Amino acid sequence: MKRFLLLCLFLLGLGWAVSNFTGLATQGTFDSIVLDFREDLTQTEIADRIRTIADQYQVVPQLNSKFSKDDNIYVVRGDRDLLRSLRKSFRQDTEAIEPNFIYSIDTQPMNVGAIIWGDSNNFPNDPLYGKQWNLRSINVEEAWKETQGEGVTVAVIDTGVSRVPDLKDTEFVPGYDFVNNRREASDDNGHGTHVAGTIAQSTNNGYGVAGIAHRAKIMPLKVLSAGGGGTISDIAEAIRFAADNGADVINMSLGGGGETQLMKDAIDYAYNKGVVIIAAAGNSGENAAAYPARYPRVVAVSALDSTGNKTPYSNFGAGVDISAPGGLTQGGNEDGGILQETINPDTGGSTFAAFQGTSMASPHVAGVAALIRATGVDSPDEIVAILKESSRQVAEDPFNHFGAGHLDAASAVQVALRGQISFRDFFRWLRESGYLSPRFWIDGGAVALLPKIAMVLGSYLLAWFLRNYFPFRWGWSMAGGLIAGSSGLFLLRGLYIFDLPQWPMRVMGSSLPELGGAIQGSSILNPVFASVLIPAVLVVLFLGHPEWKWLAIGTTIGVASFLVISAFISPAVWGLGSGAIARGFLVINALLCMGLASLALKSETTIA
Repeated sequence: MKRFLLLCLFLLGLGWAVSNFTGLATQGTFDSIVLDFREDLTQTEIADRIRTIADQYQVVPQLNSKFSKDDNIYVVRGDRDLLRSLRKSFRQDTEAIEPNFIYSIDTQPMNVGAIIWGDSNNFPNDPLYGKQWNLRSINVEEAWKETQGEGVTVAVIDTGVSRVPDLKDTEFVPGYDFVNNRREASDDNGHGTHVAGTIAQSTNNGYGVAGIAHRAKIMPLKVLSAGGGGTISDIAEAIRFAADNGADVINMSLGGGGETQLMKDAIDYAYNKGVVIIAAAGNSGENAAAYPARYPRVVAVSALDSTGNKTPYSNFGAGVDISAPGGLTQGGNEDGGILQETINPDTGGSTFAAFQGTSMASPHVAGVAALIRATGVDSPDEIVAILKESSRQVAEDPFNHFGAGHLDAASAVQVALRGQISFRDFFRWLRESGYLSPRFWIDGGAVALLPKIAMVLGSYLLAWFLRNYFPFRWGWSMAGGLIAGSSGLFLLRGLYIFDLPQWPMRVMGSSLPELGGAIQGSSILNPVFASVLIPAVLVVLFLGHPEWKWLAIGTTIGVASFLVISAFISPAVWGLGSGAIARGFLVINALLCMGLASLALKSETTIA
């Protein structure tokens, strides 16, 4: 028992150290606090609580906007200390007291300047359509033969939308500016207008560029300031506004850290009213979608470049549902960005600009959702299912870069027109994924499993070899150690459950030598874990225990098998590269592990 407790302390310390160095937790930022007073409180009772807060803390809660009164949503300036105090004193009077987290855009623009007229024989006749690789990559032209988004309203919750010349023929419905509390939701940043253009830029008008669902209506909802930041209280109210005023689809190309009940309730409210909600996964390159994309009822979108690969900036992993073009403008490559007409925030005039970001990927999915909705599919569950089932599958995606796959507008519309998703659609997905192809099992995705299988078999062969010299009885402890050291439960590594963090799956799906990079998703081996060091600690701790010693010995043998095979297949070790030095390091430590296992077994044989 003592050794077991020591092992637990060792693993806890190790986990703490890894977590601190990899920066798992994404902390949101805020400078105000949301007080969501209970619905059963009278206005007199709420006013009494507000006076109490003003007297005690010298700050006065204010309604977030004119739409907040019915929901009793108040906002007060404050920090974490005030948050703790308010929760302690007023928890019983509220449904939630939460940080008013600040979400923001994170987009890198590249101005293209004035429109460049040129020849184009592509449909439609917009002269810059030839630069919109992103629309062709989602097969939008085939989708347009069936629908162009007629009768659908898409709410753009962003920096506002300004009616630039290439949105002249796009229909707008009344929105609201929650930043300045006014009806006109014009754009003073350029981000929201660009996003709205991807969704519904006026198309086939002989000018500029095209939009995906260009017959759809745009509802502009401004929640982000000219600087690109905004609070979750404004965003949550905008979501409710959209749901109450006829929006069919919501796009949120914004995000940040921090989960709140206020935001979750607003999302659930809109979803239950039949609204499909799409959001950007985030641009920090992390292994989890940002909020609000992370919520289960939001479709989180990662970003692709023009070659169909995940962009370096895009978040991935837990919570990501689908991928779409987000653009990549590195090295001044304007052709790699997402081109739309927007405003120049410095002058207020219109300009054509190429942006990159998951902010640009999200409106592609929102536009296709509008196309699906225009075919008559009105259930959010069905629309989301169609988006995912119709996507182009990526057979090898162990870190969930792409979610269900690459967005495909034509396939989505065809599935929607056929009605409910059927077994035929499932088998189409299965066929396109490659799982039914013999080639897949010969030289496709299944090849990735062969090293793991070889490691497990190799560990058993090494154990059998040692058993000839140091007889021992096979048992579950030995077998478990062999698997833990050589492969781990590797099939779990590709498993993603809704928006839950995926790193626990990667940890359980990793062998001991892989644990050093499992949390952050790195395939490069950590030299501390990929060595004899940790097996030696296990052997020292458990050699005297009647049962745990076999787990330690089996783990040591399993690590030896892993290191030998990795030395020949992928000898990438942090700080040592992937050449002869790394290969030698792995082989030497494999031999040391075998020597350690031999000594441990010899000790057991001598005692017996």
